[in-house]
Amino acid sequence: MRRIKWVLWLTLALVTLAWLASDSPIPRLATVFSLRQAWIQYTGLMAIATMSLAMVLANRPRGLEDPLGGLDRMYRLHKWLGIAGLMFSMLHWLLVKGVQWAVGWGWLARPQRGPRPAATSGVEQFLRDYRGLAETVGEYAFYATVVLIVLALIQQFPYRWFAKTHKWLAVLYFPLAFHSLVLLRFGYWRAPAGVVVAVLLAAGIVSAVRVLAGRVGATRKFEGRIASLIWYPELRVLETAIVMQPGWPGHASGQFAFVTSDRNEGAHPYTIASAWDPHTPGVVFITKELGDHTRGLKDRLSEGMTVTVEGPYGCFTFADQRTHQIWIGAGIGITPFIGRMKELARHPDRRHRIDLFHTTFDFSQKAIDKLVADARSADVQLHLLVDAKHGRLNGARIRTAVPDWASASVWFCGPPAFGEAVRNDLVAHGLDAADFHQELFQMR
Repeated sequence: MRRIKWVLWLTLALVTLAWLASDSPIPRLATVFSLRQAWIQYTGLMAIATMSLAMVLANRPRGLEDPLGGLDRMYRLHKWLGIAGLMFSMLHWLLVKGVQWAVGWGWLARPQRGPRPAATSGVEQFLRDYRGLAETVGEYAFYATVVLIVLALIQQFPYRWFAKTHKWLAVLYFPLAFHSLVLLRFGYWRAPAGVVVAVLLAAGIVSAVRVLAGRVGATRKFEGRIASLIWYPELRVLETAIVMQPGWPGHASGQFAFVTSDRNEGAHPYTIASAWDPHTPGVVFITKELGDHTRGLKDRLSEGMTVTVEGPYGCFTFADQRTHQIWIGAGIGITPFIGRMKELARHPDRRHRIDLFHTTFDFSQKAIDKLVADARSADVQLHLLVDAKHGRLNGARIRTAVPDWASASVWFCGPPAFGEAVRNDLVAHGLDAADFHQELFQMR
């Protein structure tokens, strides 16, 4: 988490430094109108920079997954960049419109304009000719972008509609890029700010084209056939075993994949709950009824159905230098740990001592029996807490149950707020923050 926060702030700082190396934040003759022109350029530069980087991350670039800590963190950074782009765009719009309104209301007097300096080149004159068009398309693209980003941030907005409407941001990127290209101060093109804009616009345009052409994750998509379905009514959980066709590269326990069972619905991410065996290539997903899509899975899926699996993704793979690991799986967050235990049953881990805490509100004896068997086969110490019987799990209970907890690494999967509370408690009592690993399994 800290890594992507640093990446976000470093990105904002580098683009700001590029602007400072190209312009002055306070013009020599500082007036409302001269300051407005300088800061319009800055906010516009920051808006297109953050939007371009968000567009790049939307392509799920494989080369950035390890440096950024996994696709779950890449999508969190994508979200933050989108929000930053929205904020800078709104500031940019307010700087443009606010002064115009103030002049119209008589609050400000527009200074007399002298003749505009002659264009120094044919390129500059060409860009000047399109200023009016760039302002118009940029303004309306901004309005549409605001609506789509706000919809993406509303968790109640159905995922299937989010997935469809969110792609329209790739369409809107082109008029926003045109707006930036034409209206960027011409002198910037011979300065660091121009280099930044040129690189990011090129990367953003290529990324937007890939999104619209359906090329995101195209090389990592493979067909599979549903071999079995097990429904746990007490948990409202469906266990789906899929036999993969040749080509699936295998996966590490703790990783996830996007699964498409209905093209109209699109791909949904699920954690893989099985160990990889090249002799019987397959994956198992355990999904809980949490929304419109997952509530209908048990009725829509059937044995023998063909599905598309894209992946694997993620770096929540239990690799660290500690000899003791504490796993915390809250509710359906137990899924990656099931996959890891099945892997350990086949390939014992003689370096790690493992304590697994599973806390759940719902209870199914059948599912618990499987979990106990998996833990025994993997030589994992299981701590089971059912809310109604044992109360809620917290940092204090973990510290009491595992006396040497401070020397362990902690791996958490479950509700984000719960994970943050546990992390804050353990770090406050001495855990190194770098030893707390949390899967950020939210794709929006």
